[in-house]
Amino acid sequence: MRLDILKQYQAQTKCLVALDSIIFGFDGEELKLLLVKRGIEEEHHTWSLMGGWVQPDESLEGASSRILYELTNLTDIYLEQLYTFGNPRRDPVERTVSVAYFALINVEDYDHKISKNYEAQWFSIQELPKMLFDHGEMVDRAIQHLRYKASQHPIGFELLPEKFTIPQLQKLYEAIFGTELDKRNFSRKLLSTNLLIKLDEKQKGYSKKGAYFYKIDEEKYKKQFNTFLNFLPGSAS
Repeated sequence: MRLDILKQYQAQTKCLVALDSIIFGFDGEELKLLLVKRGIEEEHHTWSLMGGWVQPDESLEGASSRILYELTNLTDIYLEQLYTFGNPRRDPVERTVSVAYFALINVEDYDHKISKNYEAQWFSIQELPKMLFDHGEMVDRAIQHLRYKASQHPIGFELLPEKFTIPQLQKLYEAIFGTELDKRNFSRKLLSTNLLIKLDEKQKGYSKKGAYFYKIDEEKYKKQFNTFLNFLPGSAS
């Protein structure tokens, strides 16, 4: 490397790069957020997203997976990059840029795997506690992004068990948008996507007739994941 270029690099102020992961879960009734206590908060009752610093030899994706595992013991979770937060005063300790990721998981599938070393705990998005730094802003942006994608793309199925009913899926979307949806319109729009495979099995105890279980057509789901289906018209904010 040329000496003049090297000097330009050396003259720059170094900046920490952090990663914060926003993990959404669904327990069949509520949309929830996974938070931890990392022992760096000034106040005991302040909670945090899963966060840490990128090491010199790590990619962003590698660091996000490592940090998530260290704080929660969770592995093999798909994390999607959301946004980069760079307010110079976001971290009062030292100048830190944070790259935020978010994921969608089914609480039942992962809850027993979560480590309690950092007091990892699920909170309803309707009753979130005080959070560290600008983590509340990160969560707000993630919720808006989730609502936009859920209204236009076939996402959200990661929050459900492998087989589910139409009423269960409607309850999920009502939790995401914080509003009640018309049963007939939702069912008609959902089935028109042709993403679901109807099973012969019914959910017991749901009603006298029972509700049929469905599963995702994985091949169609992967092909249409990034297509605009106007999945839930008029619901995104």
